[in-house]
Amino acid sequence: MLRQYELVERVKRYDPDADEAMINRAYVFSVQKHGSQKRASGDPYFSHPIEVAGILTDFNLDDQTIVTALLHDTIEDTLVTYEEIESAFGKDVARMVDGVTKLSKIEAMSENERAAENLRKFLLAMSDDIRVLLVKLADRLHNMRTLHFIKNPDKRRRIARETMDIYAPLAERIGMYDFMREMQLLAFREIEPEAYASITRRLEQLKEGGHDKVDRIGAELQLLLAGKGMSVSVSGREKHPFSIWKKMQERHISFEQLTDVMAFRVITDSHEACYHALGIIHQTFKMVPGRFKDYISTPKRNGYQSLHTTVIHQDNARIEVQIRSRDMHNDAELGLAAHWAYKQKGDATDHHAAWLRDLVEILEQSQDADELLEHTRMAMYQDRIFAFSPKGELHQMPKGSTPVDFAYAVHTSLGNQTVGAKVNGRVVPLRTSLENGDQVEILKSEGQEPQPGWLTFAITGKARAAIRRYIRQKQRGEEIKLGEKLYEEIIGRFSPDLARELGDKALTAALKRLKLDDRASLMVAIATHRLLDSEVMEALMPGSTSAQGMEEAHPRQHEPVSIRGLTPGIAYHLGDCCHPVPGDRIVGVRRTGEPIEVHTIDCRSLEVEQDDDWIDLAWDGKSKGGTARLSVIVKNQPGALAAVANLFGATKANILNLQLVNREGPFHTDVIDLEVADAQHLNRILSALRAIDVVVQADRV
Repeated sequence: MLRQYELVERVKRYDPDADEAMINRAYVFSVQKHGSQKRASGDPYFSHPIEVAGILTDFNLDDQTIVTALLHDTIEDTLVTYEEIESAFGKDVARMVDGVTKLSKIEAMSENERAAENLRKFLLAMSDDIRVLLVKLADRLHNMRTLHFIKNPDKRRRIARETMDIYAPLAERIGMYDFMREMQLLAFREIEPEAYASITRRLEQLKEGGHDKVDRIGAELQLLLAGKGMSVSVSGREKHPFSIWKKMQERHISFEQLTDVMAFRVITDSHEACYHALGIIHQTFKMVPGRFKDYISTPKRNGYQSLHTTVIHQDNARIEVQIRSRDMHNDAELGLAAHWAYKQKGDATDHHAAWLRDLVEILEQSQDADELLEHTRMAMYQDRIFAFSPKGELHQMPKGSTPVDFAYAVHTSLGNQTVGAKVNGRVVPLRTSLENGDQVEILKSEGQEPQPGWLTFAITGKARAAIRRYIRQKQRGEEIKLGEKLYEEIIGRFSPDLARELGDKALTAALKRLKLDDRASLMVAIATHRLLDSEVMEALMPGSTSAQGMEEAHPRQHEPVSIRGLTPGIAYHLGDCCHPVPGDRIVGVRRTGEPIEVHTIDCRSLEVEQDDDWIDLAWDGKSKGGTARLSVIVKNQPGALAAVANLFGATKANILNLQLVNREGPFHTDVIDLEVADAQHLNRILSALRAIDVVVQADRV
């Protein structure tokens, strides 16, 4: 554990003007407030914030960030208040400490909800001051280094998984690659202990059998470039176990089949020298096609710059080579932390802010924990491609992105109004996957709106969050309109003049009784059948005598949600034209202000509907029971109807309604509403009907 004077000396070494007194006060404050608290390792708790502060001194961070690290657990784990910290160390430090403080675990929440709520608060605090992220990453890194002291294996795995899914990608996104690699390594060791042990063992065997092949090839590269008059520094290493494991999983190959487990870094004196070194290496070694990437001319979104290539060495080993200037190397090692070093005082760059703005927008548009985690992981965790607008503006997106993803990357309003796209001057479908270097022109119309079908091919978190939000808002608007109509029907059945007689006070009181926020929420509850008519009237007029009998006198359809593709609670109606039953292929039709109509896929009424208004639906597999309508032509003779009724009884079908629509001549036509289990049951009944003598014809209507 760092002693007080050692920490101060570290900071003063790179920042002679640092507030030494403030750092000393924070060190003593942390030790006193954490007191006798212990960590799982048995060490004093205050050793943790001190180690976190020590980690951050390696990045030459300013004195406020170091003080925040010393205090980051005091609000959560001690009796210290925000006001105390603000009074003793200033508003900026207090705000950062509050941002880093982890939320108390709420037992009622699911694991995803807990993780999402932590992430939600974290992203908001991070958007206010990015130094919050730097402290949080150092905090998580030290916790991962001491993870093995936690006895509960489930807790260890949860922390490791959260680190792998959220914190390591965050570190990568801001260019702090050493943080990322160490967190991935420690998390991998916990999540896949057998794979970690196996790969580590094989790397050791490779090193022993190759007699320091990495050092030998590194020396060859150094000699090669120096011989061409270049001043360079070359270093090499075996790739990290997690990186190797990831490639094995992606390529479905064994460790023995991997050919590129060595990586080398060439540091040059200048930008131009990087390309000179690249030319020499490509002239000497055979380049592996498709493995060259120029991140100097097109930097990664976090600002990372380097040339990456893979070549085949003389002994047939593939080696990855990264070439960068010394300035590029310093930025790559420090990442975003370089822009909060004491000399620059927060001169953060646009490329670091852009991805953060995307995350905050996702935060605002995600409805629940699962969505937030899904979209955030998408935004942080994928390989990138580069695409250009017609004006030459560069946009980085995940590999596999489509024009819809590109449109939302430019601006949410452009995404919402997208009607088509041109890629490299050619009109393409919106589901087309973009390639590196594509020029993308988005065609838009003010009357356009996001389509649910876009969710089947949009892959970025930002695009998917925006599409879902728009659809939810539109759906809510339709539910409110439908609810208003049903509300008028409900009170109209009680009294035609009641709508005029009920004032704002009665509605306000009803909302309070029903625990609803506003009139719109009431209308949604009515439209989605969460409230019975009698419950609405009882809330409006407590003790109303008519309310108790309303449901029996005026039943409203309450169908259970048993259809996949519909939002739970959304109002829908089974078509009277085709009477779908479980087992039928079905489709939904959306009309403004009306319940969604469910039809069989071959229903004739669909011929006049627009495809854009259709929703793909399916029965949930557990649905049983429905009403089918049959048209049966029966011989006009005694006992014919009894024979039909007996058949229904034998096949366990229930007659709900029977109407004789034509009784002329030797036959009569009956329209029968029949309760059946599913489409298969109905087909057996039709086959049985057609087999008896008194039935001339039997068809489903």
